[in-house]
Amino acid sequence: MKKVSLLFAILLSGSAFAQTTEPTYAEKLGYPKGKKVLIIHVDDVGMSYESNQGAIKAIREGVANSLSVMMPCGWVPGFVHYWKENRDIDAGLHLTMTSEWKDYRWGPLAGKNQVKGLTDPEGALWRGVADVVKNASPGEVETEIRAQLERARTMGFEPTHLDSHMGTLFATPEFLERYLKVGMQEKIPVMFPGGHNTAIRGEEKMIDKQFEMTQNVGKQLWAAGLPVLDDLENTSYGWKGPENGDKSAKALQQYKTAKYIEAIGKLKPGLTMVIMHCTVHTEVFPQISDSWPTREGDFLAMIDPELRKYIEKEGIILTTWREAMQRRQKVK
Repeated sequence: MKKVSLLFAILLSGSAFAQTTEPTYAEKLGYPKGKKVLIIHVDDVGMSYESNQGAIKAIREGVANSLSVMMPCGWVPGFVHYWKENRDIDAGLHLTMTSEWKDYRWGPLAGKNQVKGLTDPEGALWRGVADVVKNASPGEVETEIRAQLERARTMGFEPTHLDSHMGTLFATPEFLERYLKVGMQEKIPVMFPGGHNTAIRGEEKMIDKQFEMTQNVGKQLWAAGLPVLDDLENTSYGWKGPENGDKSAKALQQYKTAKYIEAIGKLKPGLTMVIMHCTVHTEVFPQISDSWPTREGDFLAMIDPELRKYIEKEGIILTTWREAMQRRQKVK
């Protein structure tokens, strides 16, 4: 589901932040000045067979180049077993504190007794972010983050990065602190927009104090030896499909490709993560979620030759979290 109000339930103090002309984080990592550098990222891998296949094919046959895995979900082994034979795929953890669907649920990996505040009356994770905020402690959130990382490592899967399902880990300052803490302690890059934030600032209608906070966190992550995003493009989940209601594959592909070209065209230079959710078509996934048109549309856009032509024509650089971390390790 769409990440909720990324950072921006957080109350801040301080003065308005004046933008500077400092180099972008992309430039600091050695990418050419003035270039758009994209991590085209697929969320929700491991959630279902369709999610696995959509992500893998979006990378193998299309322009997507990164993904993240929901470790509490039932199709995680299906992806991890594939990844262990295809370790070139840039794969992180989609840290999961919610279980949002009606009939398809999952529970915390730390176990109910260890994280009672994260567990709803059905024994699953809460459906909504607000429920997590109301019931779970920061300590329980950190316990579950570490349990999900531990399961990945037990399976032989070392993630290239961390991010947050439904934005739950950005919902309070205390949750955010635990998320950043684990990334910095474990030396794993974390998804956090700490640069000029042009796209996400507009989407979230950030006030100056919020923007200043993102700058400060970005500097903290960089000082800890981690790469930092200049921006985040996170609007695709809201692109529901053609206004005429046509949900054919051709119509979804044309619609989503056009939307991605428009969104990428508006981005400023720097390292930007573009978030999406990709599924292949089956009769089953619509029984999980009515979000299937936007997810199938994302997949179809990623494999559309027109999107690849646009990226190549514009001279856009595609990179991964793995490469960004490798570059960061070379910077003094």
